[in-house]
Amino acid sequence: MIPALSGRGPIGPTLVPVVLALLIACGPSNPCTASAMHLSVRYAQRYAGRWKVAHGDTLTLPQLGDRFKLSDVVLDTTRSVVGKTCRFRGKLVFTVPRDTLAVTWIGFPEQALIYGWPSELGPFAGIGAVRVGDSLTGEILFDQRLNVEVRPGVTARFTAGRARD
Repeated sequence: MIPALSGRGPIGPTLVPVVLALLIACGPSNPCTASAMHLSVRYAQRYAGRWKVAHGDTLTLPQLGDRFKLSDVVLDTTRSVVGKTCRFRGKLVFTVPRDTLAVTWIGFPEQALIYGWPSELGPFAGIGAVRVGDSLTGEILFDQRLNVEVRPGVTARFTAGRARD
């Protein structure tokens, strides 16, 4: 055993906590450069790209009086720090209302989760999307914490195919 780390000797008891503190402090301060991002990048590859909505529900929320119709989902692999996590950048393009939202997303083996809806747009938590063959299918997820009541069975689903450049 190394005498300095055994707790015996004049520097043993103080050296161990100092070394541990240095190791923790020297970890990556940017979550997008952490080694765990290697897997995230790999999982994201199957979802990345421009997806053109072939079929999508038009969602109307009586409380807000707005209709929403998604036309394109653009999932980029450019990284962006969001709080203490790292996500990828993307865009949601709507034909109704005519608007483009900057969003962030993360890919998992079983699904991609798209975040970043502004609160003034409505009670949306984001989109959950999965790959089914050559298509991307998904639905808008509602945020129940905003106390907007949505009738049971109300969905906003879409199916998209890869857009040609």
